[in-house]
Amino acid sequence: MFRKYSQIISVVFVCIFGMFITTASAIDLDEATRTVVKDSSGNTTILTPEQVKRGKRLFNATCGACHVGGITKTNPNVGLDPEALSLATPRRDNIDALIDFMKNPTSYDGLDSIAEVHPSIKSADIYPRMRSVTDDDLYAMAGHILLQPKIVTEKWGGGKIYY
Repeated sequence: MFRKYSQIISVVFVCIFGMFITTASAIDLDEATRTVVKDSSGNTTILTPEQVKRGKRLFNATCGACHVGGITKTNPNVGLDPEALSLATPRRDNIDALIDFMKNPTSYDGLDSIAEVHPSIKSADIYPRMRSVTDDDLYAMAGHILLQPKIVTEKWGGGKIYY
């Protein structure tokens, strides 16, 4: 009998706790937050809540091992924060440029291909996770990268002091 009551009390406690604790979801983000730069001309696009959720899931599954919190474990000097992306050659601070990088990655100065050491569509034979990634997936992942600085602010790309 005690076991039955303890289970009921546990369920009630979880329900009450769940009512008071809320987390931000893609639906909670307003259009201004979901607006990111689409191309080098400065045109913008508004990510759908589905793209936001999908981009986060895909980024964590495909890129998250090396880019936790927007840092780059293999080269901590190059992050995914807006400043680092804007200083790359060519600039990588918009969706089209990030998609181009994920298809054919180059070094930070843009001179050399790094497709053999960085997962990409070009090197899908080496990195099996990239074989099934579509253009829509790349768009969602690029959107996630550009959206994170608006959500987690300086933590995104902030490095070891946060992660």
